[in-house]
Amino acid sequence: MIGFQVAEFTDAAARPHGHKPLHWPMFSPEHGVILVLAGSLLTGASLSQTWTWETWLACLVAFLGLQAEHPLVVQIKQRRSWKPRYLFWTGVYGGIAISIASYLTYRHPVLLWLYGGTVIAMGVDVVAVLRRRQKSIDTEILMFAAICMATLFVYGTNTGTLTSQAVGLWLLNSLFFASAVFTIKLRKVKTSSLTGSLVYHCVAIAAAATLYWLGWLSLVTTLTLGVALLKLVVVILFRDWYCNCRFEYIARFETYFALTYTALVCLTVLPEYMPAPG
Repeated sequence: MIGFQVAEFTDAAARPHGHKPLHWPMFSPEHGVILVLAGSLLTGASLSQTWTWETWLACLVAFLGLQAEHPLVVQIKQRRSWKPRYLFWTGVYGGIAISIASYLTYRHPVLLWLYGGTVIAMGVDVVAVLRRRQKSIDTEILMFAAICMATLFVYGTNTGTLTSQAVGLWLLNSLFFASAVFTIKLRKVKTSSLTGSLVYHCVAIAAAATLYWLGWLSLVTTLTLGVALLKLVVVILFRDWYCNCRFEYIARFETYFALTYTALVCLTVLPEYMPAPG
């Protein structure tokens, strides 16, 4: 699955790559999206209640897809200045990811359904970069949902099928991680109003309740969205600190809540007792 640069949990912009040699690897500086990807992969694997060598391959595909997006976006931002190193590493990461994904799809054809959404999301990402709208709220929410498709990818790899519960968990992950878009944007003057955050969280609660009502999520899993609500309450109570402190503290703040959410979701979808080995 292709990764995307979205609302940062770090304040680091992509650093200039200078005139490094072609063989020097390029890695995305956006640690926040790695955290979102890891949470999506772990929750999907927990829902499937299994971990095999193919699970490792699925994780590798997701990671390499995320890395392939970074040099591609940097190249697009360069406009008329073509950089062979950017194109080279886009091809290397993307080529390996596509090769492994093709193998997994051969073994589990259900994964083919996910690639259409991936291609669409990648197209939206490229257009957003060209129009300089990559940091708009709607684009970032869509990109979070695209990254969270890793939940479906690893679940489909492990089980060979996609269920309503897996779709429900993907949507729940998307709702939670996208909430960071609104809290982080409170630090900017133009987007400092709480209205957007309050509206989004109300919509998220309604959406999660609907997923529970449909039977796509269990009650305890649905309640993990409360971590996002708790984070919003803390942000409101300590808004002056949140909006004015150094971004490294915000990165830690968002990371702690993301890890807490991921751990709770994993615990709610795992069985009470794991089967004995052998």
